[in-house]
Amino acid sequence: MIEYPTIFSFFAGAGFLDLGFETTGYKIAYVNEIFPPFMSAYRYAREMLKLPEPEYGYHQGEDADVGKLIQGNAAQKLQELIQDARKQNPIIGFIGGPPCPDFSVGGKNKGHLGENGQLSLAYIQLICQKLPDFFLFENVKGLWKTKKHRLFYESLKQQLQRAGYILTERLINAIEYGVPQDRERIILIGVHRNLIQDKLITDHTDNFNFPWLEYIKNHKNKILAYPWLKTEPFQENSVTHCPENIPQELTVEYWFLKNNVVHHPNGKHYFQPRSAITKFTTIDEGDDSRKSFKRLHRWRYSPTACYGNNEVHLHPYKIRRISVAEALAIQSLPANFILPENMSLTNMFKTVGNGVPYLASQALAQSILEFLVLLN
Repeated sequence: MIEYPTIFSFFAGAGFLDLGFETTGYKIAYVNEIFPPFMSAYRYAREMLKLPEPEYGYHQGEDADVGKLIQGNAAQKLQELIQDARKQNPIIGFIGGPPCPDFSVGGKNKGHLGENGQLSLAYIQLICQKLPDFFLFENVKGLWKTKKHRLFYESLKQQLQRAGYILTERLINAIEYGVPQDRERIILIGVHRNLIQDKLITDHTDNFNFPWLEYIKNHKNKILAYPWLKTEPFQENSVTHCPENIPQELTVEYWFLKNNVVHHPNGKHYFQPRSAITKFTTIDEGDDSRKSFKRLHRWRYSPTACYGNNEVHLHPYKIRRISVAEALAIQSLPANFILPENMSLTNMFKTVGNGVPYLASQALAQSILEFLVLLN
């Protein structure tokens, strides 16, 4: 059995991706997040979970500018930390999901020319320079499926291949891992040739036998084929029972109860608009057909957790938007994952919507670990 790898985390947000790796056994040694409120949330959540501080600390603000980590003193300091980490553990991994609105069809769609789009390039350049043994890159499906962005994505892969990485990718859906949410994301994983040593290469296209399907609970096609309830008239504080012919564990109500969202510390954190309250009552339970003012169905999974760009998700049977506690549950976070009370509502929902769902993070971490064990 190999030692659990040491992780350097970039674009960490509030730490959803990191938590999945850490609870699998990996050591989170270095945490990078440029936006101070997200870093504060990361640190607070770790304290509440009673997790140790990263050995090489938290890096935020200018200290966390990924573009500056590939040159000058900042680059040298990071290199020294990586070298020190290798003295304790020979396997080092980078994980991160650069901000993605520039590649999202529903976002800015500026592509690699946008400020956030450039961060994806900087992250890849950092990987190519520091040469971790493996890396994980997460982004929206628009980077993979949209023609105008695909060329940029392919150019990133070419840089990685020239740096010695063998690559594998998959468009995952979080619902496959037990997350109550229909959320597609592209995951690109690279393992350096020095680690693989040609043991598990299957062909000449740089693919290898990565266990993508090992920790999937059900394929999305099977899940989406269940007779999910569609819509029904909204009734405040109504009580209904879960149908017997659907997987209850993939419904928002199951997770609301599982995480006890009513008594969760973030249960009272939700937007209370001065107008549009009347409109809230006119939208059927389960009607998520419009871009904004989507009402969740209690006995169905949620659409993608996205709470910016005027997208409003309404509670199934309350006359309000969902709370932060409910959004955390939809992201499959443990019930004891808490965001700080002094964080703004906007930043709370932003970091929740940006995060990689916890159960998906955990499954990806388990898949990488299984592959590394096969190499050992």
